[in-house]
Amino acid sequence: MALLDHLFKLREATDEAKPFLQHLEELRAMLIKMAAVLVACMFASFFFRRELVRIVQHPLSAIDPAAVSQLRTFGVADSITISFSLAFYSGLVFSFPLILYFLAQFIIPALTRKEKKVILPAIAVGFALFLGGVAFCYYAILPQTLHFFLDDTKSMNWTPTWTVKDYFSFVTQMMIAFGAAFELPVAVVVLAYLEFVSFHLLNNTRPYAYVLVLALAAIIAPTPDLVSFLSLGVPMCLLYEGCIWIAWLIEKRRKQTQELLPPE
Repeated sequence: MALLDHLFKLREATDEAKPFLQHLEELRAMLIKMAAVLVACMFASFFFRRELVRIVQHPLSAIDPAAVSQLRTFGVADSITISFSLAFYSGLVFSFPLILYFLAQFIIPALTRKEKKVILPAIAVGFALFLGGVAFCYYAILPQTLHFFLDDTKSMNWTPTWTVKDYFSFVTQMMIAFGAAFELPVAVVVLAYLEFVSFHLLNNTRPYAYVLVLALAAIIAPTPDLVSFLSLGVPMCLLYEGCIWIAWLIEKRRKQTQELLPPE
């Protein structure tokens, strides 16, 4: 219990300036805790690698059960290397909230009271949206994308014989990309709450923001094809559009609160 208290205790803010080396020591401790929780989640996921394989193969088997048996491996150790790759992505997902929490431990003492008030709820909402993005990709985007590529390959009179490594890499990177993309509302809402950005700023810079969002979608998409780009870019643009109106609601609520306050 003492170890857990030490791991999850938030550092207290202090007015005293700390030596630079002490900041480096605290940074080192944070990175060690992040790495330790990631490795622990990876090893735990590795023991369930067969279940993970079935989960990742499900979108393909739902389209064509025979396609799963046609996946091929060409490396002697592919079963282990691919299992470690899956365990890494799975460990990253499960350790994500703790990694964010350890990051919060490090930066909270330097934040103002208003910033501290929003950081922990933002972590919780961010993790929920990350899982929502992964689920949206898994159930809504992946089946349609895989179906398109299967049909397109067959339309060329080719046999769609995919390698296990390429298939698993595409699926896992696609889900992680959608999970990361769904973090956009959290970032924008936090910035709007802290008054770093406003509704008018977001609204007036919408065309430029769409260009940046689409450029980001092109970078994080697992493959450079148009289907993957649009599958990721369009939801990100819709999320940004939602962020604009969330910022409007935040400003409206702030004005209503200020109007209720008694004049000084």
